[in-house]
Amino acid sequence: MTLARALLVFLVFAIAPAVIVSFIAVDEVGTRQAQLDAERSLAETSYGIVEYVTWSSGPAVLVIHGAGGGFDQGRLLAETLGGAGYQWIAVSRFGYLGSDLPEDPSIPAQARAFKELLDQLQIETAHILAMSGGVPPALKFAELFPGRTGRMVLLSSAPFTPFGPDVDERPIPTWMYSALLGNDVVYWVLTRVSRGTIEEAFDARAELRSGKIPEEEAFVKDLVDTFLPASKRVEGVLNEAAAVDPSVTYRLDQIRSQVLIVHAVDDRLNPFDIGQTLAADISGSEFLSLETGGHLLLGHHAELRDRVSEHLAELRD
Repeated sequence: MTLARALLVFLVFAIAPAVIVSFIAVDEVGTRQAQLDAERSLAETSYGIVEYVTWSSGPAVLVIHGAGGGFDQGRLLAETLGGAGYQWIAVSRFGYLGSDLPEDPSIPAQARAFKELLDQLQIETAHILAMSGGVPPALKFAELFPGRTGRMVLLSSAPFTPFGPDVDERPIPTWMYSALLGNDVVYWVLTRVSRGTIEEAFDARAELRSGKIPEEEAFVKDLVDTFLPASKRVEGVLNEAAAVDPSVTYRLDQIRSQVLIVHAVDDRLNPFDIGQTLAADISGSEFLSLETGGHLLLGHHAELRDRVSEHLAELRD
């Protein structure tokens, strides 16, 4: 065999598996995107398209997802910690999935886009369930539209001005999260060959799952899978810095809602003192401090379902 032919054979055997894997990944991502397209609804606002999904009936609850999410992760959050008897409205924030990234992608603009969506849905008052990066726009909505805001549940709150974006104890550097979501094929492969690493990056570390609660294990699995298509979330991830824009202030003293704030001391993604600050500065707040649970509040989902239902029940009554 000549050197050229040997080299060709080597390249075929080296490249072919990667090509096959890429085809499989692209096919699965395409299937996932088609499912999302079939489920979603789109609202035209002055800030462009806002994507959302709504289900069930009762008092309206606006569900605002965290960094890297979309309406699919908002829905997962509501199905995990919510309950029956409400109209759930899970949105995709600016730059996530099918929601546009407008010329003004600021947190006040995001809050106003939510208000326009509720106007189109003919919903006068919305209660809010927000997690992580969804908390800053929830705070701004409650500040700007107190008459449109019912009770609020804020989980594992992300930094907002005057907090900074950098967190020393994060499992991976902050910049790596956008890199992780930069390529669908790479992310899909990582979910197959190094799923534990991804779970660690999202603070679903093994010591928090020692009890192996089936419902929580299913939640972690679904959460990891719902980051696909990853490439459709990069613009939103890059816009997370809008929450700590020094030109934007948060008037927490203007929030009149009854607010349930939940934060774990050992949250490795968002510092515990963010939750403490919210509890201290929002007059109508109740602070549930958890010693363990991490960012995803693992080990406490059953308790939290009860607390969320209890917190919202007065509205339904």
